[in-house]
Amino acid sequence: MVSLVPTYKHGVRRAEGCSGRSFRCSALPLMRAHSTTAPLHQGLPGSLWKLGRLNHIAIAVPDMEKATALYRDVLGATVSDKVPLPEHGVYTVFVELGNTKLELLHPLGEKSPIAGFLQKNKSGGMHHICIEVDDIKAAIVDLKAKNIRTLSAEPRIGAHGKPVMFLLKTVTVCWWSLKRREHLSLTWELFIHKYIFHRQFDNKS
Repeated sequence: MVSLVPTYKHGVRRAEGCSGRSFRCSALPLMRAHSTTAPLHQGLPGSLWKLGRLNHIAIAVPDMEKATALYRDVLGATVSDKVPLPEHGVYTVFVELGNTKLELLHPLGEKSPIAGFLQKNKSGGMHHICIEVDDIKAAIVDLKAKNIRTLSAEPRIGAHGKPVMFLLKTVTVCWWSLKRREHLSLTWELFIHKYIFHRQFDNKS
């Protein structure tokens, strides 16, 4: 799995055509995913790897118990147990939505990247979008050739026991590999089609 980490500066911007509502832009890393369905592939002509389906949307939350209760007890969604991932500095909970998943992220440890995210986004917000690819190895080679930097020399193991790698560029990407079918998850923090925003839900925005 791979994650492209946005390099945008933090700040509040106005989204075009959104009635003047403010969104906060944030630049932080992301996580993982898992799929058992064959993706619909698309990609550049001649590319050795292709994009698949949306796998999940990850949301950083300041209170994991309250967030889990909202999706499970109020909205009636199926949620997983809370799983610690100390190597990534996060707790994760997956919310099943049928056509995709939500991944709830909460800090684990003082050096957690999610802790820094929540310091700048007190109410939490969208952390990344994960899109599958069909060949993680080819994707890594290709993206490195396009000057997209990685946060580590080699992939790490993510939430579902699959290889994961984080990338540094203008989007956030998440990739993972299945036993017989390799997938890459492009983790994009998007709003509309141009910017990366984090909605401010508190009264300070």
